[in-house]
Amino acid sequence: MERQLFDADHDAFRESVRAFCEKEIVPHHDSWEDAGIVPRELWTAAGGAGLLGFMMPEEYGGGGARDFRFNAVLIEELTRVRASGVGFTIHTDINSAYLLDYATPEQKARWLPAFCAGETISAIAMTEPGAGSDLQGIQTTARRDGDHYVLNGQKTFISNGILADLVIVVAKTDPAAGAQGISLIVVERGMPGFERGRNLDKIGLKAQDTAELFFDDVRVPVENLLGEEGKGFIYLMEKLPQERLTIAVVAAAACENMLEDTLRYVKDRKAFGRPIGSFQNSRFVLAELATETQIARVFVDRCIQELTAGTLTVAEAAMAKWWTTELQKKVVDRCLQLHGGYGFMTEYPIAKAYLDTRIQTIYGGTTEIMKEIIGRTLGI
Repeated sequence: MERQLFDADHDAFRESVRAFCEKEIVPHHDSWEDAGIVPRELWTAAGGAGLLGFMMPEEYGGGGARDFRFNAVLIEELTRVRASGVGFTIHTDINSAYLLDYATPEQKARWLPAFCAGETISAIAMTEPGAGSDLQGIQTTARRDGDHYVLNGQKTFISNGILADLVIVVAKTDPAAGAQGISLIVVERGMPGFERGRNLDKIGLKAQDTAELFFDDVRVPVENLLGEEGKGFIYLMEKLPQERLTIAVVAAAACENMLEDTLRYVKDRKAFGRPIGSFQNSRFVLAELATETQIARVFVDRCIQELTAGTLTVAEAAMAKWWTTELQKKVVDRCLQLHGGYGFMTEYPIAKAYLDTRIQTIYGGTTEIMKEIIGRTLGI
């Protein structure tokens, strides 16, 4: 089924992204997985190629194209080459939206040029050891003291946590006010009291640096408040649908890639004198996966259109996130089974996909939380 989502500008951008991936990522990604982190030079190369600031205004060095279809192209091409350890999407899909909509002109002038150039790497710190999907349960505090906030607390599972120069921290500026007391405070590399813990050892996404962050009486200038004090929870609720759609875009593209890999494998691999793809069970399994993958693609593309138009709802984003990521788990499991023993060998792409897939139903809000969000919109 031909996609109707993209125009000539998106196609040209895809060619640029694909060329960058083949030259700058594919030859090195295995070594980055061994190291547990990508080099900063990759970020500056991506910035120079226009891959990090395409949504930002031209006056700050961006491309002036705030159109999520460009984000989708970048996501799909990174997924195509299995660049699961490259944290660009945290930067381009999540943090860009907060900075575009809530940063002051002074903050934009201060942060965005380096953001677009890849000289400043960003992260967002929501999750804590005792608070994941329940953001109202965070314990990190930011107490006003004159012209500064004094930040104390701990965050965990923070993507880009080791490399990040700019961290959007979710903190309570008024602990007694519940959700109305949450604010977004931007912490910069080098601020005294801001420390990073270890680079966490994960079962997948090995090249993606993921860290614990610690804040011990970090004095953050009031000028680093993002948006208005006490509106952080509202901002998070406004931007989480885009984050969840980003995860769904990854899932849909991953399903397509895994299916293509597996189709090639079952046509070449023989058992009992014939290709294993010719057995009825293989055909039925692949027919089911191909159908559901196509359904996922159509729905995700529709959600991309809705987000671009500003009409994507919280419930629709939740639907896309939970259904496509659960499908991704199903597809990788069935495809690995069709690979037989070779599917258990890490030299085969399906084995890496199996490990990288598992987080998809967890971060950005678990499947269970997505169902709760959808259920509430049904009046039950």
